[in-house]
Amino acid sequence: MGRLDGKTAVVTGAGGGIGKEIAYAFAAEGAQLAFLDNNGELVSAAAAGAPGARGRAYVCDVSDRVAVLEAVDSFARDAGGLDILVNNAVHFHYAPLVDMDEDVVDKMIAVGLKGALWSLQAATPHLIARGGGSVINLSSIAVSFSIRNAGVYTAIKGALDALTRQQAVELGPHHIRVNALAPGPVATPGASSVIDEQGWESRRLRTPLGRLASASEIASAAVFLASDEGASIAGVTLKIDGAITVCGP
Repeated sequence: MGRLDGKTAVVTGAGGGIGKEIAYAFAAEGAQLAFLDNNGELVSAAAAGAPGARGRAYVCDVSDRVAVLEAVDSFARDAGGLDILVNNAVHFHYAPLVDMDEDVVDKMIAVGLKGALWSLQAATPHLIARGGGSVINLSSIAVSFSIRNAGVYTAIKGALDALTRQQAVELGPHHIRVNALAPGPVATPGASSVIDEQGWESRRLRTPLGRLASASEIASAAVFLASDEGASIAGVTLKIDGAITVCGP
């Protein structure tokens, strides 16, 4: 406990699922948190339940650049700076590419990719002013092998992997470490909206460890990367997948 004492962090898509678990893990380690999410009811409840009353809720659609800049600036000003950014927000929709409507594709890119760009733009000046920090992008094992009907999602996560490597080089001289986490199948409410019980079981059976990762395990990895324990790690995408990508789909 206390590995993030005195730190401040912004987590996007923090109203539930992996984002909420990461925010709670950070708060349990002593960090002050900004919970960003476009669902006001969910994000307010999530922030209110943060360990140590260390959460602040910001209703924010990360696809809105101005809204992101305002939210991050407001939190950094009130909290006395910013040390950590977690880009977790995503918009799910699985379908064959040929059947994808333009508005759905635009929404997925606006939230999953452009939202990360706007968050980085908003956070970087504050991280530099702090003398360094940590950025964690949420990628996916979908980048490593084909997943049925996940073409747009995979493309977005692949772009985040590339962005992670590029920003690690660009921001490294400012002592800002940029990394990504690529979870394997995790039964969050969002993922369960597109994957049924049979789907979860088939994923578990294909995993060499015979178990699926939990959201809390992803959060533990995020704490490691954000803390001083990860001081020399930058530009990597860490897979937390029980070796499912090693054996293939």
